Amino acid sequence: MRRWIYVSSPLIVMFIFISFGFKNQEVTVPETLKVKEPTKVLFPKNKTYFTGLVVVPPFLGSSYIGFKEALAFKESQGNYFVTNTLGYLGKYQFGVETLELMGVYNPTIFLNDPVLQERVFYTNVSRNKWILRRDIQRFVGKKIGGIVVTESGMLAAAHLAGAGNVQKYLRSYGSYNVADAYGSTVSKYLKKFSGYDISYVSPKRNPKI
Repeated sequence: MRRWIYVSSPLIVMFIFISFGFKNQEVTVPETLKVKEPTKVLFPKNKTYFTGLVVVPPFLGSSYIGFKEALAFKESQGNYFVTNTLGYLGKYQFGVETLELMGVYNPTIFLNDPVLQERVFYTNVSRNKWILRRDIQRFVGKKIGGIVVTESGMLAAAHLAGAGNVQKYLRSYGSYNVADAYGSTVSKYLKKFSGYDISYVSPKRNPKI
């Protein structure tokens, strides 16, 4: 016990000296360690919100998967089981007439079958790619209304308005620019969905499920 007191005493004295030496000293905290008050974030009124945050689609790259998921988010926020106010169905918001073109005649079964919805989407892109094949060769890379035309932009616009209306838009060099009931136009989809690689989808004439 005595030995422990003898050895430790200098350490205790040093500790007391240091404590008194720094007792009245002002400690400077580096700026990087100071806690800052949270910054207020102002959100524009024309954005969509979810639990206080701006809702944005997941980025899955520029492949076919990225393309279809970005388009699905714009159409339904990726919800397979939703029907909009105009009666368009599912994740990609298909109309009944378009479904029938591809051999799907039961909207209820379609709405409750995610696998079928994915097959229909691919089939429809394949169909539109066939219809627009000459326009893809002719217009991709050109600028119309300040927008660089891409294959993916054309196919997204065809999903919105039909391949025929995309052809009219391109061949009129932007003069014929139709919109849906919610205000989305061919030109908006051409711009929003440009630059994806859709080579995974092969063009096919009148494909069926």
